[in-house]
Amino acid sequence: MKAGKIKIAGVWRGTVDVNMEEWSVGMLREHIARLCNSDNPGLFRLICCGRLLKDDDPPNSTLFDLGIPINAKILATKVSLHDHANLVSQEQRSARLARLKAGVTALAKRHADGSIPIEDYNLELEDQRGNKINMGSETDQRAIMMGLMLHTKGKHLIASLNYKDALEVLLMGEEAFSLCDPTLLQLVDNVPILQIDIVWCYFMLRDINCLSLAGERLAKAKFGIHRAHGKDASRVRLLQTSRCPQLALYLRLELLQGIAAFHSGQFEISRQAFTSAKANFSKLQVSDESLSLLISMGYKQHEAIRALKLNEQIVESAVNFLEEEKQNKEKKRADDLKRQMEIREQKKYGKTPLGKAVDMQKLNALVSISFEKELAAEALRRHENDALKALDDLTNPETKLNIQLDIESKKRKRQLGDMEARVSQLASMGFDRTRVSAAVNTHGTTTEALEELLVQVGQDVGENMGEAVDPAVASSSGVDARSEGESSAGNDSSPSTSSHGVEERDVEIEEELANALSREDAFSDYDIDVTKEAEALNEYLALLDSALDLGNPTTH
Repeated sequence: MKAGKIKIAGVWRGTVDVNMEEWSVGMLREHIARLCNSDNPGLFRLICCGRLLKDDDPPNSTLFDLGIPINAKILATKVSLHDHANLVSQEQRSARLARLKAGVTALAKRHADGSIPIEDYNLELEDQRGNKINMGSETDQRAIMMGLMLHTKGKHLIASLNYKDALEVLLMGEEAFSLCDPTLLQLVDNVPILQIDIVWCYFMLRDINCLSLAGERLAKAKFGIHRAHGKDASRVRLLQTSRCPQLALYLRLELLQGIAAFHSGQFEISRQAFTSAKANFSKLQVSDESLSLLISMGYKQHEAIRALKLNEQIVESAVNFLEEEKQNKEKKRADDLKRQMEIREQKKYGKTPLGKAVDMQKLNALVSISFEKELAAEALRRHENDALKALDDLTNPETKLNIQLDIESKKRKRQLGDMEARVSQLASMGFDRTRVSAAVNTHGTTTEALEELLVQVGQDVGENMGEAVDPAVASSSGVDARSEGESSAGNDSSPSTSSHGVEERDVEIEEELANALSREDAFSDYDIDVTKEAEALNEYLALLDSALDLGNPTTH
């Protein structure tokens, strides 16, 4: 045991006797609080060698574990209740952002490398038409997924007016995108839109210092938007069947360019940007007549407004858009259901030696040329989804037989394991194991075996006490009476799943991210409520007029 002294300075001065291998930072903090006649240890901050000491960081650490030497000097300070509340709030915020980043990293890693999803959904990259795309290497895929997830979360924080956290998350997204090959991002507008959203947060936080330096970000955004959308948005119109959905985005960009120019003293450039923004704002105004017409056709008000804004107020185009949206949602639901079924099937086939899922597209190709599905899946699994090597095995009688025997052997082992699990489950409830084994072997399923055992118990009691016992009396025993298929679901990962333990997940954060992504579509980046933009436009036009009047006095 390492007993020693620690010198304290600050709100209390003196020496404290401690056991370095038993005392934690929290215990030392409580002791100093008592010495200061305080019943709130949380108000005290301890600093050693320029480092702020935190409770349980890492968990269950002693002073010795933290490398604090005997006779160390520790500065103790005390904050006010208000400051303490702010510090706690800041720590909680930092912890939340750290969890978000870790959750994004974990999701991207699992869904970009071809692993079998733990969840019943799969994250995939799509173009604006909803087609699945692969962009670059696994590292590129992961970086893009991380950037998109963080950008989506940032936009949701903006919508909830939490601009401070939104800015932090968007900057994380920018960092994630920077890990991707730049050439892959040149023909998409996600990164330029991210830059615009970052500057929008600068403005809503009224961070003038950042706004004055925002010109570089906005210049990159404008260049990237024009490169992705084409001259006069020609590429967007081609992709979106002559629609022009990006007006609100252009309005925000031009407004921010005008604001940045204004704070840099470039009043003429500012005026030009505001004039263009005002023109786009006018184009986004929905007429009562068009809105009423769409509502009379059965569309909801928010759907009708969105459709008109994204289709230049053309009613016919808005109707076509709404019908296409309905079809796309139905198709997405069908695709999601199909993908969930594929995930369950992939789990049944197990993982490749490198932990990947069996490639369903390659599997279906082999099945289409008359190979048995289970055999083809096992051949692909063995060869890391190399279709040519799998085909060699399937066309070689000897290796094909070995695969078949291996599958049957593992099926038997899995069935025996399932049987033993059911026997152990029922025996743990107090039933005789010999009887349990006989009942499970006879009936196969947990439910039927349990019913048989309860009947036997009733008969035993009846013989001993001369009365019958209703088997339903034991229904509160708490046995999880699942069917055979349900009880073996956890083992569906078979013919070759390696057991490395359960991956630690932050389910709350991951579900939050997945739900946010599920609400996104091809037009989410363009569907902007421009109310605040209009207010800012009027404010800065007035400021600009005032500045020009001061700079150009007239004689009356």
